[in-house]
Amino acid sequence: MSKGTLFDKVWDFHTVGTLPSGLTQLFIGLHLIHEVTSPQAFAMLKERGLKILFPQRTVATVDHIVPTENQARPFVDSIAEEMIQALEKSCQENEIIFYNIGSGNQGIVHVIAPELGLTQPGMTIACGDSHTSSHGAFGAIAFGIGTSQVRDVLASQTLALSKLKVRKIEVNGNLKPGVYAKDLILHIIRKLGVKGGVGYAYEFAGTTFAQMNMEERMTICNMAIEGGARCGYVNPDHITYDYLKNRDFAPKDADWEQAVTWWESLRSDTDAEYDDVVVFNGEYIPPTVTWGITPGQGIGVDQKVPTAEELLEEDRFVAEEAYRYMDLYPGQPIQGTKIDVCFIGSCTNGRISDLREAAKIAQGRKVAEGVKAFVVPGSERVKKEAEAEGLDKIFLAAGFEWREPGCSMCLAMNPDKLQGRQISASSSNRNFKGRQGSASGRTLLMSPAMVATAAIKGEVSDVRELL
Repeated sequence: MSKGTLFDKVWDFHTVGTLPSGLTQLFIGLHLIHEVTSPQAFAMLKERGLKILFPQRTVATVDHIVPTENQARPFVDSIAEEMIQALEKSCQENEIIFYNIGSGNQGIVHVIAPELGLTQPGMTIACGDSHTSSHGAFGAIAFGIGTSQVRDVLASQTLALSKLKVRKIEVNGNLKPGVYAKDLILHIIRKLGVKGGVGYAYEFAGTTFAQMNMEERMTICNMAIEGGARCGYVNPDHITYDYLKNRDFAPKDADWEQAVTWWESLRSDTDAEYDDVVVFNGEYIPPTVTWGITPGQGIGVDQKVPTAEELLEEDRFVAEEAYRYMDLYPGQPIQGTKIDVCFIGSCTNGRISDLREAAKIAQGRKVAEGVKAFVVPGSERVKKEAEAEGLDKIFLAAGFEWREPGCSMCLAMNPDKLQGRQISASSSNRNFKGRQGSASGRTLLMSPAMVATAAIKGEVSDVRELL
């Protein structure tokens, strides 16, 4: 087993004890909740007559079901309105911090917690959402959990978990122009597989990650779960501390210096032992696009859809299913695939730096005729910052729609949905069948800049041609 890694240190610090089952009872420092997985958990507590143990360690927002066009209450969708009312009531009854629409801090849960400084190195973080792994960018150990586990954290502030193995994923070298964090994580998942990380925590290390800003690191860790890993993290460094300093919930004054000293001690030791090590060269990674129905079915934008013979035997069955569902044939270039809808947003790529990169492509250009393109900021703060920089005007002038914050078409638990067989260029994290709201809709994952390029060209295109 691993030894001396950040994961081992944080795990040990938060271990309450070992249960008779052999599982570790792990203390959870920060619990994030939203409107989808929490109502049932609160109901379970009421049924059992249980109180929330540490309400001050839980923070709530709304993101999954909120509409991004018209947010007037009551919502047009009565079920969405019912869900937000349930969360409002539960937070009020239990004195839980709640960032509602119009608070100035509402947004996707994995966007607002970092920007508020709630997410910090050395923490254990849980949320009823699989992409909680995002918070590992700060050197935290962050888990997505199910509704029954949301109940457990509310009641006990702990989780029963098996300790993970640790795989070090080392990437060195500079990413080429037009290649972004999204391309890198899609490449890693393509190489290691969507099940390659099962039973592992991924430590992302090497010069490529060391050069990334925090928002890029969040994109990487966000999609660790898509590679099968339970969590992913980057060791904290000066980039982490510069991002956190002076944020709302970050330590202040003397407490700040003390916190940084402790955070530094959590970094994986130079002689740390890992269960596995994988090394990549970042200089050779191209802009990457998914062609199939899992995030692992990705190729360079200048490559062709692989034939079954080019794939590992265990990947061929899913590939055959993907060919049929996506209406793509083996050996077909992915470049030139016609696009109906272009979506920029999500907890993967809805932050200010993502919008800036997309705006560089959109500026002075026009969305292709017949393409629906829209941009959804990840939070109210991101929206405000983007508008202060004039990014909204760039998008609007190019023919994009500019929306209110929310999860939007990432999972379509709101009015933003694909229709019929539409095909989407999306900066989100999953391309599963039906993921974006239509049982037959198709999704191609790519970076925000690549989505903007597809919007301008009307088809999958190489962003490097527009840079």
